[in-house]
Amino acid sequence: MALTTTELKLPDAATRTQESGEVRDILGEKLILNMGPSHPATHGVLRLILEMDGEIITKATPDVGYLHRGDEKIAENMTYNQFIPYTDRLDYLAPIANNVAYALAVEKLMGWTLPPRGQAIRVICCEIARISSHLLGVGCFGMDCGAMTVFLYTFTEREKIYNLVELLSGARFTTSYTRVGGQTRDLPEAFLPLLEKFLVELPPVIDEIDNLLSRNRIFVDRTKDIGTITKEDAIAYGLTGPNLRASGVDHDLRKKRPYLGYEQYDFDVPIGSVGDSYDRYTVRMAEMRESLRILRQVIDTLPGGAINVTDAKNFPPPKTTVLTKMEELIHHFIIHTEGIDAPAGEVYFGHENPKGELGFYINSKGGGTPHRLKIRSPSFVNLSILPKILPGHMMSDVVAILGSLDFVMGECDR
Repeated sequence: MALTTTELKLPDAATRTQESGEVRDILGEKLILNMGPSHPATHGVLRLILEMDGEIITKATPDVGYLHRGDEKIAENMTYNQFIPYTDRLDYLAPIANNVAYALAVEKLMGWTLPPRGQAIRVICCEIARISSHLLGVGCFGMDCGAMTVFLYTFTEREKIYNLVELLSGARFTTSYTRVGGQTRDLPEAFLPLLEKFLVELPPVIDEIDNLLSRNRIFVDRTKDIGTITKEDAIAYGLTGPNLRASGVDHDLRKKRPYLGYEQYDFDVPIGSVGDSYDRYTVRMAEMRESLRILRQVIDTLPGGAINVTDAKNFPPPKTTVLTKMEELIHHFIIHTEGIDAPAGEVYFGHENPKGELGFYINSKGGGTPHRLKIRSPSFVNLSILPKILPGHMMSDVVAILGSLDFVMGECDR
């Protein structure tokens, strides 16, 4: 039987108004503050709706979507190879790694495995992209905390990587280097000498950044025990990449589910212990050193031979034959207008990108275009932790926490 208001002895309206007024007097007045979407510390068009009690954050709500372009729906109206340039615009700080991740997903659907040289070239692509992304992440993180010099060091080294990428793909930023089943071209003759030169020049710069930041009193005070993410929270929120490993979780797809022959290379997975902003910085610094180790091993063991799969039906013929033979010319037009003849089925491939696990889910009904394509964006997932970790911090801590998470809105909004 339902109880009446009298039986429950509920307070009347006047009493409730008086009590709520007393609570407001005790707590004080809250301020709603918009941080972004146009703010240098949000590293893109991210809007944070912060509820402030004085200088202390009591509630934080990320508002994403300002850069939404509908990439997933675009992919469903294009052939598999036509979508490759759009992957450049996801994590645009590591576009060549995005190319590799997407190509590997489609190749999983096709049942293709690249020849050893093709796999080794892709490892080079992924590791120089990781170094480039972490250089920018550490440089901007340092600048957000007041260390401008570090930013200048890191951008100088990134220019060298851009020179390598331009030599490899013909573009510095929007690379579109891979194709489903291989690459657009083999390594140029001048590429490996320049890469070896870079491997010699970068370690002293990383050491210099280490000297400038790791024991800098201001940087340490602004990052130690700030934005701490426990191991349990990192797993519960689905974090991946350096943000997950900084919380003490030993998870790296290159080790857990090896691809591209990563099992052949000797490298360590840096792990943090506390999970604060400082740990996320140290993990990225260590990962750059490990990427240098991997690149050195790839150069020393680089095999010869083909770089692309051999599938006479679904892979374009060589350009020389296209220009001289009618049948190859017809085949070329069929592949590039109708797309590869993919089988029906569904696949998911997760790639260890610099920001975390970049995953592509493809649902195919057969033919040259995917029926459905879904992108698992590491930045989107990593940002979901903000409402958990920001409350209790001061407004000035938000800048350091955002810099330590190292997200990019291009893949977050897609």
